[in-house]
Amino acid sequence: MYDFAIAWDWLSFAARWLHVITAIAWIGSSFYFIALDLGLRQRAGLPEGAYGEEWQVHGGGFYHIQKYLVAPAEMPEHLTWFKWESYMTWISGFALMAIVYYAGADLYLVDPAVLDISAPVAILISIASLAFGWLVYDFACKMFLGKSDTGLMIFLYVVLVAMAWGYTHLFTGRAAFLHLGAFTATVMSANVFMIIIPNQKIVVADLIAGRKPDPKYGQIAKQRSTHNNYLTLPVIFLMLSNHYPLAFATEFNWVIASLVFLMGVTIRHWFNTRHARKGNPTWTWLATVILFIAIIWLSTVPKVLTGDGEEENAAVAPAFERFAANVHFDDAREIVLSRCSMCHAQEPVWEGIIAPPKGVLLESDAEIAANARDIYLQAGRSHAMPPANITQIDPAERAMLVAWFESAIAARPEQN
Repeated sequence: MYDFAIAWDWLSFAARWLHVITAIAWIGSSFYFIALDLGLRQRAGLPEGAYGEEWQVHGGGFYHIQKYLVAPAEMPEHLTWFKWESYMTWISGFALMAIVYYAGADLYLVDPAVLDISAPVAILISIASLAFGWLVYDFACKMFLGKSDTGLMIFLYVVLVAMAWGYTHLFTGRAAFLHLGAFTATVMSANVFMIIIPNQKIVVADLIAGRKPDPKYGQIAKQRSTHNNYLTLPVIFLMLSNHYPLAFATEFNWVIASLVFLMGVTIRHWFNTRHARKGNPTWTWLATVILFIAIIWLSTVPKVLTGDGEEENAAVAPAFERFAANVHFDDAREIVLSRCSMCHAQEPVWEGIIAPPKGVLLESDAEIAANARDIYLQAGRSHAMPPANITQIDPAERAMLVAWFESAIAARPEQN
C-alpha cells in the first residue's frame, strides 16, 4: 500500500508537470498569433492574396511574416501545424483530473453536504458535463454564425454562469472550480480538434488539388480562435484556484467564478486593442480592479477579516503566546485534533495518505497555534478543509475556529 501510494503520487506529479508544460506551449502560441494577427499592416506590393505583413525582431534576428486570409496561390513546401500543444494540454489535464479527482472521488470530488451521490455517479456526471459543454457551445456558434457576435458572446456567458452555479451544487468547491476550468478547456481544445484544424486541412486539400479554397473555412476558424483567446485567462485562474479556498470554498463561489470570466475579457480586450493599434482602453484596468474588489468582498461575506494585514502578521509572529493563550483555544484545539490531525500528523491514519499534506502538522499546541491563520482560512472562513468535509466538521465548529482566530487577532498581546 505504501509503495502504491508513492507511485500514485509521482504519477500525479508527472501528469501535472506535463500539463503545465503543454499548457504554456499552447497559451504562448495562442497569445502570439492573436497579437500577430491584430498587428498586421497592409501595404502596396504585397503578394497576391496576402492580407498583411509584420516585421518583428527577437533573439538577435529579424522576422518578416505575411498572412494570407484564405491561402497562398501554391502549397508551400514546408508547413508547420499548431495543434499538438492543444491536444496534449487537454489529454494531460484530463489524465490529471482522473488521477486526483476520479481516483480520490470520496475525498476531492463528492461532498455529501452538497449532493449525496456515489463516486461512480459523480464521475459519470463529470464526463457527461464536459461533452455537454462542447455540444451546446458548438450549436450556439453555428446558430449565431454570420448574425450577431455580441449575441453569441452573451449567450455563451450565460451558459458559463449556469455551469458555475451547477458545478457548485454538484461537487466540492475545489472540484467545482476545477470542472468549470475543464469545461472551458474542453471547448477550447475541441475548437482546435473539431473546427480549426479540419478547416485548415480542407484548405490545404483544395490547394493540392488546384482548387480555390472557400474563404468561409478561415472565417469560422478565426471565430473559434478568438473565443479561445478570451477564455484563456479564466481557465488559468480556475486551474490554479485549488490553492485559494477563499475563492472556491465560500458561499458565493459560483458568482466569483462568473466574475473571473469578465476579468478575462477586460484584460484581453486591453491587450488586443493595443496589439491592433486601436488605442489604449485604460477603462479596462479600472473595470478589472472593480471586479477583483467585488470578488474579494464576496469571498468574505458576511464579515471581513478583523484588523489589517500588518496587524495580523505582527500577531502571528508570537503565535503560541497569542493563539494558544486565547480563551477559545481549548475548544479550537479539540476541533482540530478531532477533525484534522488524522491527516496532519507525523504518521497519518487516513487510508491512502502517507505523509501530512503540504507538511503541515497539527498534533501539538505549538503546531496548532503556528498554523492558526491557515486553519482560520481553510476550515473556518471557507470549507476547503477537511476535503469534502470528510470528517464532518459542523457549522458551529467552524464558527468556533473563526471566533478563536479573530478574538486572538483583535486582542492586545498583554490581554492574552
